[in-house]
Amino acid sequence: MIVDIDKDLCTGCRECSKVCPVDAIEGEQGKPQQINVDKCIICGQCVQVCKSYASIIDESIEFVDNIKNQRKIPSIIKEPMFAAYNKCDVEKVKKALQDPNIFTVVQCAPAVRVALSEDFGYNLGELTPGKMAAALKALKFDRVYDTNFAADLTIMEEGTELIKRITEQENLPMFTSCCPAWVKFMEDNYPELTNHLSSCKSPQQMAGVVFKTYGAKINNIDPSQIFSISIMPCTCKKFECDREEMNSSGYKDVDVVLTTRELAYLIKDMDIDFKNLKETKFETPLGEYSGAGTIFGVTGGVMEAAIRTGYELITKKSIPSVDVIEVRGTEGFREKQIKVGDLNLKVGVVTGLKNVIPVLEKLKAGNLELDFIEVMTCPVGCVSGGGQPKLLLEEYRLEAYENRIKSTYSHDQNLPTRKSHENLEIQKMYNEYLGEPLGEKSHHLLHTKYCIKKELVK
Repeated sequence: MIVDIDKDLCTGCRECSKVCPVDAIEGEQGKPQQINVDKCIICGQCVQVCKSYASIIDESIEFVDNIKNQRKIPSIIKEPMFAAYNKCDVEKVKKALQDPNIFTVVQCAPAVRVALSEDFGYNLGELTPGKMAAALKALKFDRVYDTNFAADLTIMEEGTELIKRITEQENLPMFTSCCPAWVKFMEDNYPELTNHLSSCKSPQQMAGVVFKTYGAKINNIDPSQIFSISIMPCTCKKFECDREEMNSSGYKDVDVVLTTRELAYLIKDMDIDFKNLKETKFETPLGEYSGAGTIFGVTGGVMEAAIRTGYELITKKSIPSVDVIEVRGTEGFREKQIKVGDLNLKVGVVTGLKNVIPVLEKLKAGNLELDFIEVMTCPVGCVSGGGQPKLLLEEYRLEAYENRIKSTYSHDQNLPTRKSHENLEIQKMYNEYLGEPLGEKSHHLLHTKYCIKKELVK
């Protein structure tokens, strides 16, 4: 299991059940809890809030070390071992890094750069993309790229797909598909509505495909030698990379996922002094990104990035304001109407998965008149993902979320390019390799189909 609860450590406080968006955590108050795997969407919010733990103060060092060993967490890590946890893949990555016959490529999600530093004593939400890139290079990855590049790529495909659907008035509203926990929820519970999901793969998976196709060409490397690692704020990304359809490169597109916390484990285990690293940049051409790519990490960010590009693709004019503040915010569900030339684009943003159920029920009843809907499972988007640094005191949670959001928008505002379609490296890749958005090659490599449980279609 990717996410699990250790019954020997669980005190039955049921704090995890309060944050589970699908009521997958079962058990009586005061007794060990368990996860119903048929309901679980692997979002990892239970891992974030769990307070039951084993420490060397209450237990023996041997007891804690044994748990660490079972979970494959590096022995150097001194934090308590909590009851709710996600599987750790640090050893897999270390093994790949040590193999001279493997070409390691790493990508880093937008939300990681506003949280990783918290595990090294920095202020909550401090933005450190330069140190993060430096740490990845110090770990000796062969190429240090960025998921933000693929976020820009996602907007090119998703924006084009949305325009096509609106033009043809087909399968509207279109829902975003970059959150794997949301996609899993849709497949498991509303299979009859999966045709409303964008067919775009998530930025993580698009990056994985690009690394083993276009990236293999520009690096002159046999794709069979490439080992692709992604650093994500999300535990469900581990599930997503293992989906059997995620192999359009001809290989497994993403080989292994580390959470933000696991990257911190790896940096500490390899004795890298994060604070004293000299800042550096991600490598090009697959590491260049726009501000639109980086705001994928906050709720409303995918919608805003899509509007920045969609407006200009439709009208052939510059968007009046690149900051689409109408779709920002953190409330559960918000509907807005955006003027795009002669089109009144009707959009919705869902923050927190529990808030999507009424939206889906309205769609089933034929009472939902929207064109495009963004859905994020976690409380305020990916910056609050289940794989982010753990917040041990509850009073820090709101501050951390607010600071991570603020840092994300600050990063966007300070980047020289703020629209996905103006990313010159994206333009170059289409010209040299992909052709055009939603074209034959890009559709084959960057789009997917959805799975539904057999018992739901009987």
